[in-house]
Amino acid sequence: MNKKFAILSLCIFSLAFVALNDLVEDWDTLEGSADNLERFWNESLWPPNTDVWGPENWRDGTQRHPTGEICEADSIQFFCSKAWHGIYETIKMAFVATLIGFIIAIPLSSFAANNLAPIPIAVTARIILAGLRSLPSLIWAVLFVVAIGLGPLSGILAMTVYTIGYLGKLQYEAFEGLQNAPLEAGMAMGLTNSERLFFIVIPESGNELLSQLMFMFEYNVRHGTVLGLVGAGGIGLYIDTYLKLYEYDSVMALLIVIFAVVVVIDLVSMGIRSFVTDEGDVKRPTWINMIAQSIGATKKSPFEEE
Repeated sequence: MNKKFAILSLCIFSLAFVALNDLVEDWDTLEGSADNLERFWNESLWPPNTDVWGPENWRDGTQRHPTGEICEADSIQFFCSKAWHGIYETIKMAFVATLIGFIIAIPLSSFAANNLAPIPIAVTARIILAGLRSLPSLIWAVLFVVAIGLGPLSGILAMTVYTIGYLGKLQYEAFEGLQNAPLEAGMAMGLTNSERLFFIVIPESGNELLSQLMFMFEYNVRHGTVLGLVGAGGIGLYIDTYLKLYEYDSVMALLIVIFAVVVVIDLVSMGIRSFVTDEGDVKRPTWINMIAQSIGATKKSPFEEE
């Protein structure tokens, strides 16, 4: 087995090298690239322009939000800045799009799972999900900007569509990875497809679904910075403005804010996953038991851990 794996790995890496060599016409272009990056970093990016982390100074002597509202003297200066206004809008867009996309993707992914739906329905659902994720959210944003105009709504719709396609694939793969015993027991009990989905499939794959949800939220926050380049709202609008003005040090300051937010989201995600996991000395109630208790079930669930 190890020998076969080694041979397969060698073949794959060899094909990758051949493809790379075919794509790169002149390897000499790499010469001096490190010096170019260092020069660009020192001359244009660093140090970052921290003015974008504070309020705007108006001619009347007041400090204001990017929206024009006066920034109170006792308020935190960062909360009056373009950086905060942009990243806060991006987070709200990503949160709404991720939540709506996650909810819509669950029933679609159940239709796409081979162990939950007939093959014709599963194939049709997979084609739909593949179509939704075949276009990047940037292209969806362009389409929605053309359809409904500039603004955060276009960005939300673009991220929602891509989230449905992306999470749908991850979800039906997670559903297909479930053990057959709980599903067969549910069928023996006479549960409908929707009941099996909500009382067996979702509880049994809950940790995976939560990880996918948190990852997609982080992805949408990061990618929301790109959607602003086409006028779909968020911090990307400010990045696009500074790029056009060649103020790369201001762009660097905004990128630092984005990096900090992504790190915080990852830490929060880690805490949430550790809270709901079943591992550890403290035995937490399973999702199936919590749902059964909430609907007033009188019989003990056959999937409850002893």
